[in-house]
Amino acid sequence: MSRPQLAHGSLTSLAAALTLLTTGCAEKADGAQAAADACRADGGWSAEKQAEWLRQEVSFPDEAAAEGAAVVVGSHTGTPLCEPIAVQVQFWEATATTTGMDLRSVLRIRLTTDGSKPRTIGFPAGLSPEERDDCTGVLMATYPGAPLAQTELPAATARLTPASTTADTTFGTTRVAAQRLLPPTTACSTHGGPTPNPWGVNHP
Repeated sequence: MSRPQLAHGSLTSLAAALTLLTTGCAEKADGAQAAADACRADGGWSAEKQAEWLRQEVSFPDEAAAEGAAVVVGSHTGTPLCEPIAVQVQFWEATATTTGMDLRSVLRIRLTTDGSKPRTIGFPAGLSPEERDDCTGVLMATYPGAPLAQTELPAATARLTPASTTADTTFGTTRVAAQRLLPPTTACSTHGGPTPNPWGVNHP
């Protein structure tokens, strides 16, 4: 084979290699773009923005059908985040007495989620529907970021009754994404025993 033919063959091989390389890079770029399009960018989100997204990702199963499940985080409601966020799930024991109501933090779980799959959290020991007594309720809250500071903790705006709702407990922050109150069904005396008709004539 002559030198011109060898040079032509080398140029042909080089052109083919460049074509394969260019095609491979294009496919990788397309794949990277597809991966980016498959998630929701969340870099630089504020705590309030994270709470807004998390609000759509939290559900509280019905007690009767939950089989011990208290909170579900990540409910497949939309495109998952590109970067997972830190989430706190916290429980308070809500005890009603004849003089008011006591809230006591009993469990806080930290997890990360991007919303791509559900995470189920059960009730703390002693606070499942089968274990709670009549004068004990549960307050649950889910929020992004660090644990709540003292000024962010919940407070009861009124004495809890069997008719109390989540609105009867307020938090000192806007980053709480979701909360639920399961109120007690009766009140306990200061000695721990049930008291007769503690809510007045409007409650049996």
